[in-house]
Formats: sequence, C-alpha cells, structure tokens
Amino acid sequence: MNPDALRARSNLWIWSASIWLGVGIVDSAQTVIAMQMQGMHQAWFRVIGVSIFFWLPWALATVPIIHLGRRFPPVHVRPFATWAVHAAAFFTIRIVFAVWTAWLGTFVGMNASRPTSVPLVRFLLGRFLSGTLFSLVLYAGILVVSYVLDSRARLAEQQMQTARLNEQLSIAQLDALRKQIEPHFLFNTLNAISGLVRAGRDEDAVTMIAGLSDFLRHTLEGSSRQQVALAEELQFIEMYLSIQKVRFADRLQLDFDVPLDLYQAQVPTLILQPIVENAVKHGIAERAQGGTIRIGASRDGDKLLLTISNDGPPLLPDDLSSSGIGNVNVRTRLKSLYGNNFGFTMHNGKAGGVEVSVSIPYLVSSRVERSQ
Repeated sequence: MNPDALRARSNLWIWSASIWLGVGIVDSAQTVIAMQMQGMHQAWFRVIGVSIFFWLPWALATVPIIHLGRRFPPVHVRPFATWAVHAAAFFTIRIVFAVWTAWLGTFVGMNASRPTSVPLVRFLLGRFLSGTLFSLVLYAGILVVSYVLDSRARLAEQQMQTARLNEQLSIAQLDALRKQIEPHFLFNTLNAISGLVRAGRDEDAVTMIAGLSDFLRHTLEGSSRQQVALAEELQFIEMYLSIQKVRFADRLQLDFDVPLDLYQAQVPTLILQPIVENAVKHGIAERAQGGTIRIGASRDGDKLLLTISNDGPPLLPDDLSSSGIGNVNVRTRLKSLYGNNFGFTMHNGKAGGVEVSVSIPYLVSSRVERSQ
C-alpha cells in the first residue's frame, strides 16, 4: 500500500474514533442528566464509561462499512449481490452489537443485564430486535455520508483535471499560434530581405536579418509561458515593428501610449502580434504615404484595455465582420484563458483607419522591465 493510501486510511480511523467518542460523551451526559432528574444515584464514572463503550462496535464497524460502500455502492436497485452483501454486513454488526451490549450490562451490573428468569437466547433476540430500526438508519446514514463525501472528492478531482486540461489546451493553442506566426512572418521577412538585396540596400538587409534573429530568439525563450508582463509584450512588438520598419522605411510610424504603472499588467503571450500584423498588412501597406500604428493601454477598474489602431483606409462592413486566422486565434486564446470574461471588438475609427480593442482582467506581474 502506498504512503498516501495508508495516510488516508489512518485519517479515516482517526475521524471515526473521534466522532464515536463524541457520540459516547453526548450519550453519557444525557444519561447522567436523565438519571439525576429521576433521583437515581449511580457511580457516574461507571455510567460514563459504559455509555462510551456502548458504541464501540459501531466505532469499529464504521470504517469497514465505508470501504464496503465504496466497493459495493448501493445506488442502484441491481445487482442483487450488492444488497445481499450489505444485508449480511448489517445483520452481522447488529448481532455483535446485541451481544456486546448484553455482556456490557451484565458485566457492570446495570439495568441492561439479563434478568435471571429470561433465557439467554430470548434475551439476545429481544435486544437484537429492539434496536434494529435505529441500527438500520445508522448503517444507511454512514453509507450516505460516505457517498456524499466521496462524490465531493471526485468532483474536486474532476475539476482539477478539467483545469489541467484547459491549461494544456491553452498551451497547445499558443503553440499552434506560434506555428502559424513564425513561418508566415519568417517567409515574408526573407522575401523582404531578398528584395532589399536585389535593390542594393545591403545595409538595410543586414539590419533586417539582425532584427529577425532577435525576434526568433525572443519567441523561443518565451515558448513555455502563457502570460507575460505588458512591458515584455511591447518589447516583442517593437522587435516585430522594427523589422517591418526596414521594409516600409519612413512610411511606417509607431506610437505607444502606455502608462508606466501598467507595464506590470499580465497579458497573453503573442496576443498583440496578429493584430499588429493585420494593421500593417491592411492599413499601412494599403497607403502610398504609409501611416502610423498606435498601441495604447488603459485600466478601467479590474479590466485592462488594449487598443491597436492605424490610420490606413477603413474596412468595409463585410471585412469588419469577417474572421481571419489572426482574429480567430486571438479570440480562441482569450476564451481559453478567461472564459467569457474578455472583450474583443474591431471597428473603423472616427478619423479613419481601423481600431481593435481587447479587454481582459487586470492582473499584475512581478516582472517590470522594458527598455525606454
């Protein structure tokens, strides 16, 4: 038997002994009070001892009854064998209890002893029948309490396993997101580097290669984390946009509006990159003069609000309502991490361009580091 099972069994015996000791003390107190009210005088310590030892058979039988209930749970009408086992156990306990109480009464010379005029078999049969209904209720009560406690323990275990599965699902979704981001971004960047080389912009090509190296290293280093500080996520976005800036030169401008006190806020890893990529692809790249990517953060009570906007052309209603791969990934990850406690909206800005808003619970990270 493993140590955990042995410890659980020992705890069960301790709890059983403690409960029945309490029952014996309460029973003895009730007996003493009743005898005093009737003017009876007895050796009270003997009365208390008898009342406590009176319940000894049930104290010894409780743990076996619990184990029997776990092995043969009487929660269905069938199979018949289950009820036969419990019936045999109940009658065995009842017989032992009747013999025990009869012997206890005789041993201490109290009124529970057998009158000399009554045959032993008849006396034991009377004691057996007199408390059968109460014992049946007691036996059923032990089974019910044990079943309820075991059901709660199973429910807690199931909830724990569900939480583990949800965490594993979130990790799998993050990995899937990386597998979509990295090849797509890598191929686009390599094509851009090739274009720079063909155009004779060797220095820009080297700069883009260095930026790509930093970007991939940062991605690999954070591969096991579900959430990071907002400061770190912004560093990642700066790496990404610095590479894009080589492609677009002065056509791409960046504007961060994030208060210092929000750098500690926790956000899902890589949550901004797909949104920023869409802003570059559908916003900046569509304008000959380029434009600005704006990233802002604010706090509203227990919510953290992230906004990503561009001043490119507005989207058509069908495009706003469409679910691209990037938006699906973002929504799926937010759903797996926060359930329904998040918000994700995309709409055309009042002054043009498109704005995406993400609302998540405000949680604080101990990592507070971001280059200025």
